[in-house]
Amino acid sequence: MTKEIFKFSQLKELAAPILKSQRTFPVIMRAFELIKKLNWGFFASMAKETHLRLWKELVIPDSKFPDAGDMKDTLQISNLYIAMLDIHGYTQFCMDSRKNLSMMHTLDQAMNTGARRIATACQAMSQRERGDEVVVVAASATDALTVTLAITDYFGKTNIVNDPKIPTKREGNAEALPLFKVSAGITGGNTQSPLIITEQGNLAGFLLNSGARLQTRANELSGKESRVMIAKQVYMNFMKENEKDPCALFRANAIYFLDTGQIEFKGVQIPSCEAVFKADDKYKEKFSEEMVQLFGAIKENLWEQRIFQNMMNLIAKAAQVMPKFSVTPAASINGMQTITNESFTQLCRMATKAYLYDEDYSAAVNLLKTFISLIEAIPNFERLILDYLKGVTDKYDMLLTAYLETIDREIDNRAPQIFHGNYFKAWQAAKNAVTVYEKLRNMGRNSSEIPKKKVLWYSLIKQKSDQMEFVLHSGKK
Repeated sequence: MTKEIFKFSQLKELAAPILKSQRTFPVIMRAFELIKKLNWGFFASMAKETHLRLWKELVIPDSKFPDAGDMKDTLQISNLYIAMLDIHGYTQFCMDSRKNLSMMHTLDQAMNTGARRIATACQAMSQRERGDEVVVVAASATDALTVTLAITDYFGKTNIVNDPKIPTKREGNAEALPLFKVSAGITGGNTQSPLIITEQGNLAGFLLNSGARLQTRANELSGKESRVMIAKQVYMNFMKENEKDPCALFRANAIYFLDTGQIEFKGVQIPSCEAVFKADDKYKEKFSEEMVQLFGAIKENLWEQRIFQNMMNLIAKAAQVMPKFSVTPAASINGMQTITNESFTQLCRMATKAYLYDEDYSAAVNLLKTFISLIEAIPNFERLILDYLKGVTDKYDMLLTAYLETIDREIDNRAPQIFHGNYFKAWQAAKNAVTVYEKLRNMGRNSSEIPKKKVLWYSLIKQKSDQMEFVLHSGKK
């Protein structure tokens, strides 16, 4: 208890004289339990009989005492996963219940005992952190996903996992608690991302940080609904694990994995997916191909045509397959007073025509900005798409500024060829009248007398290629 002995191997060495008699073995095992409680921290309650998969990954077994051993210090192993869960509405609940301490104690017990019971049923370990957070460690991608969704079931009173072996139904006073949504991030399954167990038995390392970043991203994308973001490695390992021995989630086809591109934090890019489990969100599968095409175009820096076209294809497809909507913009858009799923896709075709065929880059980029304000007004439009649209629009808008400066100089040089008769006189007279001048300049920009507009646009993309790199960022830089 004074921690002079903090490893089982030390205990065996000191107790060697009495180990000749097996009658002492139960005493040694009781001492081992004390060593666990005092020194194993996060894993203090882990036991071989309840957490066999984790035990095999985390513990160096003893040859003489098969149910005892020493915890590994650094875990550079592939079969280890971290899930970070955040309970939505926790702070508000505490504020609303500040005069009802019994309800606060009930929630506290649910986050500790309830989550731990579910984790143990999934052969995983859980621990509450910083009020509304729960950290889970599992030994397989299947365990990590199952325990995350099972805890989501418990707090949201849903039935995603639907496995009789996993107790997700609330018991006792917990039944009186309101529904809570959960955002989660899961990472692991990669030897390049070690998990470190400190001397106090706490968790540290990149694996923990990347799980937290994925959870933050899930919260950004869906602040009021449950959402689970995972590293792509977790998805690939989950599929591989379930080829021969499918779990309840896999058998019921309860999850669809949507590729969500790369997330960057602290200079590291993490390929990610969303584990889609709500029936109302399954429509996302219908625009997954367009999303992957956009990710590929962004990765290859194909700003000349592909990124714009893929962006339009994606938002058009999303509008086609999502639930019906109708929004009224502040001002009419191309004569449209109300925007519906159908008129939204029509605007996408207009933007594609302006960019690819009319070479009217100003109109095309302005339509991108219009789409941002429209999507922000459309209920439940996929937030991930909006984030990519904003990032793409910023790049094209930056490019447009340089393009217009260059093409305006061309208008000045070619004014006699562009404007005929009274138009030329009016152009000269209007230089000091900003409004008229801007209208005529737009006419000049669209004139066929200016050669190779596409060549100019593409050359600017090449000139500014170092500024055109785009990756979605989440959290601290």
